[in-house]
Amino acid sequence: MQTLRTPDERFENLPDFPFAPHYAEIPDTEGGTLRVHYLDEGPPDAAPVLLLHGEPSWSFLYRHMIGILVDAGHRVVVPDQVGFGRSDKPTRPDDYTYARHVTWMSSLVFDVLALDRITFFGQDWGGLVGLRLVTARPERFARVALANTGLPDGDHSPSEAFLAWQRFSQTAPEFPVGQIIAGACETELAPEVVAAYDAPFPDDTYKAGARVWPSLVPTSPDDPEAAANKAAWEVLRRFEAPLLCCFSDRDPVTAGGDKPFRTLVPGARDQPHTTIEGAGHFLQEDKGPELARLLVDWMGATP
Repeated sequence: MQTLRTPDERFENLPDFPFAPHYAEIPDTEGGTLRVHYLDEGPPDAAPVLLLHGEPSWSFLYRHMIGILVDAGHRVVVPDQVGFGRSDKPTRPDDYTYARHVTWMSSLVFDVLALDRITFFGQDWGGLVGLRLVTARPERFARVALANTGLPDGDHSPSEAFLAWQRFSQTAPEFPVGQIIAGACETELAPEVVAAYDAPFPDDTYKAGARVWPSLVPTSPDDPEAAANKAAWEVLRRFEAPLLCCFSDRDPVTAGGDKPFRTLVPGARDQPHTTIEGAGHFLQEDKGPELARLLVDWMGATP
């Protein structure tokens, strides 16, 4: 598997991002290895909070949440998924599959870091990948929180907003990552923040993963991962640990996506599900501190 690695200097002097990088080697599923980056803040012996980003962002997305969670006594682990951030970037679109993303993140979370008693928070593809980890090893998770995400199994038609985004990702001559993220926020991002989201991608050769990810979302029953997600839903239908939905109110792509979790997952019953107001798809940018405090209060109420 051919990969690219973003030069370290691309990540110098990023705004509000003082966190030290950590790296792990994981199998690439073809006999080689990939270097995966993650942040690891807070007491190492505390129960971990695992934050997973989605498309086309990276761990920088969580910069306004990490400190609040750490100050509340939590260990916070924030990986960059393969193809994003400081993690290695396979160069061919065919190198990326939904199943591989699950395998890659499982290798990091379970095999390398050996995380247990996990509180998981996932947004966008962070949920699609993370929920597969949850349902593969539910005994390793103490709680689950979800925002602007889903676990599609191909049985329901996606929103027109998502289909438009999927078409754009596959056909647009340019794929301006920072501007894409800025356009899905309600707040206006400063130029240096937009540049930080562009930092992992010096040029288009680094963007194979970012380009292909929207096309890997299961949208029909014959999708390669539709059956696996159906099986994951069967586990979620028996999942008793607390599950919290904290979707935002201004995301046309995932609007209403909290309903299946709230109605089908036993652990979601009687939880303080919250709508984050005034936030777009990337609610970590729009309302990061509010979201972090919500998680801190919820974790404190569900020991």
